[in-house]
Amino acid sequence: MWQNNINDFERVVAIGGGHGMGRVLSSLSFLGPRLTGIVTTTDNGGSTGRLRKNQECIAWGDLRNCLNQLVTEPGIGSLLFEYRFTGKGELAGHNLGNLMLLALDNLCIRPLDAIRLISDMLKIEPQLLPMSEQPTDLCAHTRCGDQILGEVSIDQLTTPPLSLGLSPMVPATREAVQSLTRADMIILGPGSFLTSVMPPLLLDELADAIRSSQAIVVFISNLVAEEGPAGQLTLLNQYRWLEERIGSGRIDAILAPEEQSVPELAHRLILADLGEAALPHRHDRRKLRLALDGVIQGWHLAHDKLG
Repeated sequence: MWQNNINDFERVVAIGGGHGMGRVLSSLSFLGPRLTGIVTTTDNGGSTGRLRKNQECIAWGDLRNCLNQLVTEPGIGSLLFEYRFTGKGELAGHNLGNLMLLALDNLCIRPLDAIRLISDMLKIEPQLLPMSEQPTDLCAHTRCGDQILGEVSIDQLTTPPLSLGLSPMVPATREAVQSLTRADMIILGPGSFLTSVMPPLLLDELADAIRSSQAIVVFISNLVAEEGPAGQLTLLNQYRWLEERIGSGRIDAILAPEEQSVPELAHRLILADLGEAALPHRHDRRKLRLALDGVIQGWHLAHDKLG
């Protein structure tokens, strides 16, 4: 069956974390339960980091952010979920949504159950899945032979690391693996490349599922260069990092801003005006959705010619 746009797909899966991931999910929220987000759970900064240190839990911050961006009916529930404590006490700086997820996690058998309960409370139809339900940290191996542990420390590196890993290595959430196996389209990014996009791909089960999937795989690059070591990685560098994890040639299309020009990626690169008019560094939801529709149509045309 010919699919003209993303709304024709039965299953779309987005992978990443932070505001970039939330932006993609909110732009595709019309898909309802046909949309799944696999969210990075390695953050160790801010409120999330404090909870991880004291409670030995997964990082809830990116999951909370994505849930908040998927709220279609704002109300007291969503306001509470995003409330951040002020002052100088032990609660200062903590986000109530993180605390709610942690409390539910302690009451439930699985962290995924806590996410589902909050999704029901906020009337969110898309499914959000943690990359793993067990706590782990991102680690980087530098060219000097050092091992740097934790996202906060990695972001402070002056040059990109040689490689990334997880410590300890944990199993992927089984529903995340299943969603990738069944997906029609898989979206990577945008977001912090080293600390949001890459961590889920470090889980072999997720990387293998993408590699063997029949889905269209799209990488959405950031609109502006990041701060920190990831900002020194060119689009070609990022593509090669992704290839190393999910397989050579597995990425079908790369969505990038119009000023990008990478001859080596010309056959995959789709340049478009994707930024908001008022905030050019942030992806415009409508432009992003239309660009993804264009990817689908171009993919079908290319395969028809090959056939």
